This record gives sequence, C-alpha cells and structure tokens, in this order.
Amino acid sequence: MRSNGDLENTGSIKNRGNNNNNSYYASSHYAESSETQWTSWLVPMIVVANVAMFVVIMIVNDCPKNNVFPSQGDCVAKFLGRLSFEPLKENPLFGPSSNTLKKLGALDWNKIVHENEGWRLFSCMWLHAGVIHLLANMLSLVFIGIRLEQQFGFVRVGGIYSISGLGGSILSCLFIQRSISVGASGALFGLLGAMLSELITNWTIYANKAAALLTLVIIIVINLAVGILPHVDNFAHIGGFLTGFLLGFVLLLRPQFGWLERHSLPADAIIKSKHTVWQYVFCGVALILLIVGFVVGFVMVFRGENGNDRCSWCHYLSCVPTSRWNCDN
Repeated sequence: MRSNGDLENTGSIKNRGNNNNNSYYASSHYAESSETQWTSWLVPMIVVANVAMFVVIMIVNDCPKNNVFPSQGDCVAKFLGRLSFEPLKENPLFGPSSNTLKKLGALDWNKIVHENEGWRLFSCMWLHAGVIHLLANMLSLVFIGIRLEQQFGFVRVGGIYSISGLGGSILSCLFIQRSISVGASGALFGLLGAMLSELITNWTIYANKAAALLTLVIIIVINLAVGILPHVDNFAHIGGFLTGFLLGFVLLLRPQFGWLERHSLPADAIIKSKHTVWQYVFCGVALILLIVGFVVGFVMVFRGENGNDRCSWCHYLSCVPTSRWNCDN
C-alpha cells in the first residue's frame, strides 16, 4: 500500500489481486510419496502477528483523539472507541491515518536515506493500511503459505517470506520516493515466485506438470497485471517475486524421483545422484544473482539514488495512465 500525505488521494494497497488458491498443488502433485510432511505453524503465527500488529496500529492511531482532518468527516465505527477507523475520505480501507503508519515503520524513502532508518525496509511488511488490506493479504498467505510450509518446513518458507519482503521493499524504495508504502504483498509474491522456480527446478518429479505451470503462470500474470493500476505498489510485487523466484532454486530443491527409495532397490541397480546437474546449475546462478542484486540494491538505496533516473520507462511497471486515471504520483 502506498500513501502520500493522506490516504484519500494516494493511499493504496500493495496487492489488490492476491486472491490465489492452491490449485497449483492440486494439479501438480508430487510423485514422491515418502517425503516428510511438516506441520504448518509458522504461517498461522505470521497471520496472528499481523492481526495483532494491526490492533496495535489502531490503538496508537486513536481516531477520536487524533483525527487531524475533521473536515474529512467523523471516525468510522465510533463504538470501537480508540480502535475506530479514520474517515473513509481519508482512508477507504477502514484503517489508520498515513501519519500513524509512517510513525510505526512504513516504507519512507526520505527517512531511510536521510535519517538512517533502514529498519523500515523490513518493518513495513508487518503494517497494513486497513481491514480490507489485511484480509486480502492474510487470506492469500494462508492459501499459499500453509501448503508450502507443509512440504518444505518453516525454516525455508520463513526465509523466503522474509527475504522476499525485503527484496520488494528495496525495489519499491528505489522507484517510489514521494509516498509511503506498507503491506506484506512483496513477501507473498516471493512465495509465488518460489512456487514457480520450485516447479521448474524439480520438473522431472511432477505429474501434470504442463497444467501446473500454466495455472501458476496465469495466477502470477493476473496478480502482476493488477499492479499497473494507480496507487498499487507493483515494484514491491516485482521485487518480491524476483527474490522469491531466485530463492526457490536455492532452497526448494527436491531429490530426483526414486532417491528416497534407493535403499529398497536391488544391489545391482543403478542409483541416480540426489540432484540433477541442472538443479545445481540453477542453484548456483540464482545464488550469485541474489547476492549481486541485494548488494547493488542496498548500495543504491542508501546512496539515495532514484531508479527512474536509470530507467525512464520503468514507472509504467507500477502504473499505466489511461483516460480514467493518471499516474502523476
């Protein structure tokens, strides 16, 4: 979600299109039945943490006491007391003011570069602009994250989620410097990217692989296409997706089909290596690109560089002007 000044004019959600499902897994079941299944606890904890953080945000916001734009209208749901929402003209997502979000850690290029508040690159992914924003992201996280955690465990999925969120924040900070941004959409797109690279690198062990690839690509394209609407931080989507896509090659390798049953094979049977050559190649290249990308990204961010100066057309990746809206901000 992006905002500049007040949420009426420039408030936004990082992802309005994260309504994904797990049909990818339904159509691409893993052919290896003896692999360990993990119990998913990290993803539910992330959901709980985000909900708890939103409650804290609303308590700090305290609309009845701190409504700085009374001309915009009264607080919404005033019976909630200090948990009531900002006037809809200021924030149509049923949430706090942009000032509160900025105070609690929203992504703000000026504060990161000029006030050395680099922690905002990570903290922004735990903030949400409103109830609608929170619900959209958390439902998407449940649909995507639980299945991934069951298959790969909390360490790898948690790493992809966190690092992808950071990658999305870095790219957003390079290209969007006049508004603030909040939301977990970069991390969510990282999980989508990891799902895609996991399918590619483990291609030989999946059934219905063509249908699975088509389904996943359609989901990703639709979600990225939503990002070209105004007030949606598509740079966070793209940065998170690319980070997760590369991390998937590194962290989500599976053994070749039959590797786990090698001990039950006849003594004279030819046993394949645990991973294919292509899996190692993808892993190595992805790891190099990740390291280079993050080093370059951090250097550019903290030097205060504007990505738009180096890429004159990149702003179209986040907003395409039409007769119905403009992309001035």
